[in-house]
Amino acid sequence: MKLRYLAAATAFLSLGCAPVVRADDASAGPVTGNVAVTSDYMFRGLTQSWGHPAIQSGADYANPNGFAAGFWGSSISERSYPGGAMELDLYASYGRAINSDWSWRAGIYGYVYPGANLDQAGLPSRSLNTAEANVALSWKLFTLKYNRSLTDYFGVDVEQGYRSDSTGTGYLQLDATFPLDDAWSLALHAGQTRYTTTLMTPLANGAHDPGYSDFGATLKYQMAAHWSLSAGVTYATNADFYRRTSSFLDAGDTRNVGGSRGFVMLQGSF
Repeated sequence: MKLRYLAAATAFLSLGCAPVVRADDASAGPVTGNVAVTSDYMFRGLTQSWGHPAIQSGADYANPNGFAAGFWGSSISERSYPGGAMELDLYASYGRAINSDWSWRAGIYGYVYPGANLDQAGLPSRSLNTAEANVALSWKLFTLKYNRSLTDYFGVDVEQGYRSDSTGTGYLQLDATFPLDDAWSLALHAGQTRYTTTLMTPLANGAHDPGYSDFGATLKYQMAAHWSLSAGVTYATNADFYRRTSSFLDAGDTRNVGGSRGFVMLQGSF
């Protein structure tokens, strides 16, 4: 997810999907593309579109030698990213099969928010761009992946009311996709975000640690060779911290960016 916090007032966080919505893994063909419309852009259990629909698209390149790279973009809410209208992800990785059941992959992932900056909300100038390194180990249908931030984690630092910067914040996730028949599949996800810092001054309810866990389940129906329809539910913990997240545009405009949420998505691949 991406978290930003107005220290003197309320917490703001917009970080999340379970990457059921995000195209960050190598695809079957050498070059593939994807386009999607979703009712709510969820990332690591938190909405990135303030509960509204989003348009998404991307492309991936996968080389038989194990190298993969690509880009992916989505519309986002300016309430979460002041001055920004889109998220652009750039990523590359390398991986190999160990045997017929096991494989590994390691890579780097960059989240870029063109035009978004905290100075658009009257705060000190601060980019929300974030870089992560990741490593994944897969066994049959299961993948365990660890992501570690190489920069401040989506703008979280001392200027936003935290005790220190957030470089080194980690996200551990476990994902599995189960084919149910030729057209239906079920994807399950669990993740945990551990920040390297906490708020200097707790919220009014005493919450000071932005760390949380998230869970998700997505049912996918392959309607045609290149089109699928998905419906999913997500749940994020630490309601004390995220239940009343304030918009950067209006501190009185609050939303529960986590908790229990649902989405539907139409996706095409080519």
